[in-house]
Amino acid sequence: MRYSFRKHATYWGAAAAGAFTNTVFGALRAYVLIALWQARPALGGYDVTDAVTFCFLTQAYIGPMQVFGGGLEITQRIRTGDIALDLVRPAPLLLWSLSEDLGRAGFLFFVRSVPPTIAGALLFGIGFPGEATVWAAFAVSFALGVVISFGWRYIVALATCWLRDDRGLAVMSLVLTTFFSGLMLPLVIFPGWLGTFARALPWSAMVQVPADIYLGKADIPGALGFQVMWAAVLLGLGALLTRAARRKVVVDGG
Repeated sequence: MRYSFRKHATYWGAAAAGAFTNTVFGALRAYVLIALWQARPALGGYDVTDAVTFCFLTQAYIGPMQVFGGGLEITQRIRTGDIALDLVRPAPLLLWSLSEDLGRAGFLFFVRSVPPTIAGALLFGIGFPGEATVWAAFAVSFALGVVISFGWRYIVALATCWLRDDRGLAVMSLVLTTFFSGLMLPLVIFPGWLGTFARALPWSAMVQVPADIYLGKADIPGALGFQVMWAAVLLGLGALLTRAARRKVVVDGG
Protein backbone atom coordinates (compact mmCIF):
# COMPACT_ATOMS: atom_id res chain seq x y z
CA MET A 1 0.00 0.00 0.00
CA ARG A 2 2.80 2.40 0.90
CA TYR A 3 4.61 1.70 -2.38
CA SER A 4 1.44 2.27 -4.41
CA PHE A 5 0.68 5.50 -2.54
CA ARG A 6 4.16 6.83 -3.33
CA LYS A 7 3.96 5.70 -6.95
CA HIS A 8 0.69 7.53 -7.60
CA ALA A 9 1.85 10.57 -5.63
CA THR A 10 4.51 11.04 -8.32
CA TYR A 11 1.75 12.07 -10.74
CA TRP A 12 0.21 14.76 -8.55
CA GLY A 13 -0.30 17.07 -11.54
CA ALA A 14 -2.57 14.56 -13.27
CA ALA A 15 -4.46 14.02 -10.02
CA ALA A 16 -4.91 17.78 -9.57
CA ALA A 17 -6.24 18.07 -13.12
CA GLY A 18 -8.67 15.27 -12.33
CA ALA A 19 -9.82 17.12 -9.20
CA PHE A 20 -10.47 20.25 -11.27
CA THR A 21 -12.46 18.24 -13.80
CA ASN A 22 -14.49 16.57 -11.04
CA THR A 23 -15.27 20.00 -9.58
CA VAL A 24 -16.45 21.45 -12.91
CA PHE A 25 -18.67 18.48 -13.74
CA GLY A 26 -19.88 18.46 -10.15
CA ALA A 27 -21.09 22.05 -10.55
CA LEU A 28 -22.87 21.15 -13.80
CA ARG A 29 -24.54 18.13 -12.19
CA ALA A 30 -25.50 20.21 -9.17
CA TYR A 31 -27.40 22.73 -11.31
CA VAL A 32 -29.27 19.89 -13.03
CA LEU A 33 -30.23 18.32 -9.70
CA ILE A 34 -31.23 21.69 -8.24
CA ALA A 35 -33.58 22.25 -11.19
CA LEU A 36 -35.02 18.75 -10.77
CA TRP A 37 -35.62 19.12 -7.03
CA GLN A 38 -37.10 22.58 -7.42
CA ALA A 39 -39.62 21.08 -9.83
CA ARG A 40 -40.18 18.01 -7.63
CA PRO A 41 -39.53 18.92 -3.97
CA ALA A 42 -38.77 16.00 -1.60
CA LEU A 43 -38.23 13.65 -4.55
CA GLY A 44 -36.99 10.30 -3.25
CA GLY A 45 -36.96 11.62 0.31
CA TYR A 46 -34.18 14.13 -0.48
CA ASP A 47 -34.41 17.90 -0.30
CA VAL A 48 -32.33 20.26 -2.46
CA THR A 49 -29.43 20.32 0.01
CA ASP A 50 -29.40 16.52 0.13
CA ALA A 51 -29.34 16.35 -3.67
CA VAL A 52 -26.43 18.81 -3.97
CA THR A 53 -24.55 17.03 -1.19
CA PHE A 54 -25.13 13.71 -2.95
CA CYS A 55 -23.79 15.24 -6.15
CA PHE A 56 -20.46 16.30 -4.69
CA LEU A 57 -20.10 13.15 -2.60
CA THR A 58 -20.40 11.02 -5.72
CA GLN A 59 -17.92 13.26 -7.56
CA ALA A 60 -15.53 12.63 -4.67
CA TYR A 61 -15.95 8.87 -5.12
CA ILE A 62 -14.84 8.84 -8.76
CA GLY A 63 -11.10 8.86 -8.11
CA PRO A 64 -10.68 6.57 -5.08
CA MET A 65 -13.33 4.10 -6.18
CA GLN A 66 -12.31 4.27 -9.85
CA VAL A 67 -16.01 4.34 -10.70
CA PHE A 68 -15.34 4.51 -14.45
CA GLY A 69 -13.34 1.26 -14.31
CA GLY A 70 -9.70 0.36 -14.86
CA GLY A 71 -7.00 1.29 -12.40
CA LEU A 72 -5.45 -2.19 -12.38
CA GLU A 73 -2.39 -3.36 -14.32
CA ILE A 74 -3.58 -6.96 -14.48
CA THR A 75 -5.07 -6.65 -17.97
CA GLN A 76 -1.82 -5.49 -19.55
CA ARG A 77 0.19 -8.09 -17.65
CA ILE A 78 -2.11 -10.81 -18.96
CA ARG A 79 -1.53 -9.63 -22.52
CA THR A 80 2.26 -9.62 -22.10
CA GLY A 81 2.38 -12.87 -20.13
CA ASP A 82 3.86 -11.20 -17.04
CA ILE A 83 0.84 -12.48 -15.13
CA ALA A 84 2.62 -15.86 -14.99
CA LEU A 85 5.24 -14.29 -12.72
CA ASP A 86 2.56 -12.72 -10.55
CA LEU A 87 0.84 -16.07 -10.06
CA VAL A 88 3.98 -17.73 -8.64
CA ARG A 89 4.89 -14.95 -6.22
CA PRO A 90 4.71 -15.84 -2.51
CA ALA A 91 2.01 -13.18 -2.11
CA PRO A 92 -1.54 -13.99 -3.39
CA LEU A 93 -2.34 -12.05 -6.55
CA LEU A 94 -5.71 -10.94 -5.17
CA LEU A 95 -4.32 -9.46 -1.95
CA TRP A 96 -1.28 -8.01 -3.71
CA SER A 97 -3.55 -6.21 -6.18
CA LEU A 98 -5.92 -5.11 -3.41
CA SER A 99 -3.03 -3.59 -1.45
CA GLU A 100 -1.85 -1.65 -4.51
CA ASP A 101 -5.38 -0.42 -5.18
CA LEU A 102 -5.86 0.72 -1.58
CA GLY A 103 -2.63 2.73 -1.81
CA ARG A 104 -3.87 4.34 -5.03
CA ALA A 105 -7.25 5.10 -3.46
CA GLY A 106 -5.62 6.61 -0.38
CA PHE A 107 -3.64 9.11 -2.44
CA LEU A 108 -6.56 10.01 -4.70
CA PHE A 109 -8.80 10.56 -1.69
CA PHE A 110 -6.65 13.48 -0.57
CA VAL A 111 -6.09 14.93 -4.05
CA ARG A 112 -9.30 14.15 -5.96
CA SER A 113 -11.95 13.80 -3.26
CA VAL A 114 -11.29 16.56 -0.77
CA PRO A 115 -10.96 19.52 -3.23
CA PRO A 116 -14.28 18.94 -5.07
CA THR A 117 -16.08 18.53 -1.75
CA ILE A 118 -14.66 21.79 -0.42
CA ALA A 119 -15.53 23.54 -3.68
CA GLY A 120 -19.10 22.21 -3.48
CA ALA A 121 -19.42 23.47 0.09
CA LEU A 122 -18.19 26.93 -0.90
CA LEU A 123 -20.21 27.26 -4.11
CA PHE A 124 -23.50 25.60 -3.17
CA GLY A 125 -23.44 24.75 0.51
CA ILE A 126 -23.60 21.06 1.34
CA GLY A 127 -24.82 19.28 4.43
CA PHE A 128 -22.54 17.74 7.07
CA PRO A 129 -23.41 15.01 9.59
CA GLY A 130 -23.77 16.28 13.11
CA GLU A 131 -22.93 13.05 14.93
CA ALA A 132 -19.54 11.41 15.32
CA THR A 133 -21.12 7.97 14.86
CA VAL A 134 -22.34 8.95 11.40
CA TRP A 135 -18.86 10.18 10.44
CA ALA A 136 -17.34 6.91 11.66
CA ALA A 137 -19.94 4.82 9.82
CA PHE A 138 -19.38 6.85 6.65
CA ALA A 139 -15.59 6.30 6.85
CA VAL A 140 -16.11 2.54 7.15
CA SER A 141 -18.68 2.59 4.35
CA PHE A 142 -16.35 4.59 2.10
CA ALA A 143 -13.55 2.07 2.65
CA LEU A 144 -15.91 -0.82 1.94
CA GLY A 145 -17.00 0.94 -1.25
CA VAL A 146 -13.37 1.04 -2.40
CA VAL A 147 -12.99 -2.69 -1.67
CA ILE A 148 -16.21 -3.54 -3.52
CA SER A 149 -15.12 -1.45 -6.48
CA PHE A 150 -11.79 -3.27 -6.51
CA GLY A 151 -13.50 -6.66 -6.35
CA TRP A 152 -15.63 -5.87 -9.39
CA ARG A 153 -12.75 -4.36 -11.39
CA TYR A 154 -10.50 -7.30 -10.49
CA ILE A 155 -13.04 -9.76 -11.90
CA VAL A 156 -13.41 -7.71 -15.08
CA ALA A 157 -9.62 -7.50 -15.51
CA LEU A 158 -9.02 -11.19 -14.82
CA ALA A 159 -11.65 -12.14 -17.40
CA THR A 160 -9.03 -11.19 -20.01
CA CYS A 161 -7.53 -14.66 -19.42
CA TRP A 162 -10.57 -16.08 -21.20
CA LEU A 163 -11.70 -13.25 -23.48
CA ARG A 164 -8.22 -12.18 -24.68
CA ASP A 165 -9.49 -8.58 -25.00
CA ASP A 166 -11.20 -6.76 -22.16
CA ARG A 167 -12.40 -3.69 -24.06
CA GLY A 168 -15.95 -4.88 -24.68
CA LEU A 169 -16.35 -6.06 -21.10
CA ALA A 170 -14.84 -2.80 -19.82
CA VAL A 171 -17.43 -0.76 -21.75
CA MET A 172 -20.24 -2.93 -20.40
CA SER A 173 -18.84 -2.51 -16.89
CA LEU A 174 -18.71 1.27 -17.34
CA VAL A 175 -22.37 1.42 -18.39
CA LEU A 176 -23.56 -0.85 -15.58
CA THR A 177 -21.52 0.92 -12.90
CA THR A 178 -22.48 4.42 -14.01
CA PHE A 179 -26.19 3.63 -14.15
CA PHE A 180 -26.69 1.24 -11.22
CA SER A 181 -24.28 2.81 -8.71
CA GLY A 182 -26.17 6.09 -8.41
CA LEU A 183 -23.44 8.14 -10.07
CA MET A 184 -25.70 9.22 -12.93
CA LEU A 185 -28.79 9.82 -10.77
CA PRO A 186 -29.59 8.92 -7.15
CA LEU A 187 -31.11 5.45 -7.01
CA VAL A 188 -33.77 6.75 -4.61
CA ILE A 189 -35.60 8.31 -7.56
CA PHE A 190 -35.73 5.08 -9.55
CA PRO A 191 -39.39 3.96 -9.62
CA GLY A 192 -40.91 0.72 -8.38
CA TRP A 193 -39.20 -2.56 -9.11
CA LEU A 194 -36.33 -0.85 -10.94
CA GLY A 195 -35.34 1.04 -7.80
CA THR A 196 -35.58 -2.10 -5.65
CA PHE A 197 -33.54 -4.09 -8.16
CA ALA A 198 -30.88 -1.38 -8.54
CA ARG A 199 -30.41 -0.98 -4.78
CA ALA A 200 -29.85 -4.75 -4.40
CA LEU A 201 -26.93 -4.84 -6.86
CA PRO A 202 -23.25 -4.53 -5.89
CA TRP A 203 -22.82 -1.23 -7.72
CA SER A 204 -25.19 0.52 -5.32
CA ALA A 205 -22.84 -0.50 -2.48
CA MET A 206 -20.09 1.58 -4.12
CA VAL A 207 -21.87 4.94 -4.36
CA GLN A 208 -25.47 5.06 -3.15
CA VAL A 209 -25.01 3.30 0.18
CA PRO A 210 -22.09 5.45 1.46
CA ALA A 211 -23.95 8.58 0.37
CA ASP A 212 -27.14 7.53 2.17
CA ILE A 213 -25.16 6.82 5.34
CA TYR A 214 -23.59 10.28 5.13
CA LEU A 215 -27.01 11.89 4.57
CA GLY A 216 -28.59 9.95 7.42
CA LYS A 217 -30.99 8.18 5.06
CA ALA A 218 -29.89 4.61 5.75
CA ASP A 219 -30.01 2.14 8.60
CA ILE A 220 -26.30 2.00 9.42
CA PRO A 221 -25.98 -1.66 10.56
CA GLY A 222 -28.05 -2.89 7.62
CA ALA A 223 -26.20 -0.73 5.09
CA LEU A 224 -22.77 -1.79 6.34
CA GLY A 225 -23.87 -5.43 6.42
CA PHE A 226 -25.02 -5.12 2.81
CA GLN A 227 -21.61 -3.77 1.81
CA VAL A 228 -19.73 -6.45 3.75
CA MET A 229 -21.81 -9.11 2.02
CA TRP A 230 -21.00 -7.83 -1.47
CA ALA A 231 -17.32 -7.33 -0.59
CA ALA A 232 -17.11 -10.96 0.54
CA VAL A 233 -18.94 -12.22 -2.56
CA LEU A 234 -16.80 -10.29 -5.05
CA LEU A 235 -13.48 -11.06 -3.33
CA GLY A 236 -14.46 -14.70 -3.01
CA LEU A 237 -15.35 -14.88 -6.70
CA GLY A 238 -12.07 -13.12 -7.52
CA ALA A 239 -10.15 -15.74 -5.54
CA LEU A 240 -11.91 -18.56 -7.41
CA LEU A 241 -11.17 -16.94 -10.78
CA THR A 242 -7.52 -16.48 -9.79
CA ARG A 243 -7.25 -20.20 -9.08
CA ALA A 244 -8.85 -21.00 -12.43
CA ALA A 245 -6.60 -18.51 -14.23
CA ARG A 246 -3.52 -20.57 -13.27
CA ARG A 247 -4.73 -23.08 -15.85
CA LYS A 248 -5.74 -20.53 -18.48
CA VAL A 249 -2.82 -18.25 -19.29
CA VAL A 250 -2.36 -17.32 -22.96
CA VAL A 251 0.59 -15.27 -24.28
CA ASP A 252 0.25 -13.46 -27.63
CA GLY A 253 3.59 -13.07 -29.44
CA GLY A 254 6.83 -12.19 -27.65
